[in-house]
Amino acid sequence: MKLTVLYFAWLRERIGLPRETVETDAVTVADLIAELSAREERYALAFADLKAVRVALDQDLSDFDAALDGVREIAFFPPMTGG
Repeated sequence: MKLTVLYFAWLRERIGLPRETVETDAVTVADLIAELSAREERYALAFADLKAVRVALDQDLSDFDAALDGVREIAFFPPMTGG
């Protein structure tokens, strides 16, 4: 499946891209993170502490065990704060 992956804030800075299109066989968000982390060290560093990462699937907040079936866009970002 083909996904548009968006990176925000410090994830974008560590990976060096705001977005990319990824061809994947990942079943869950966690599977995709594992695939990305295995690509290069910059991805591994960005996803090293998943407590500091949030995910949205097609603009809906989700979690790491969510299925990717039918998803077109996935976004990774740090926790949001108020203010």
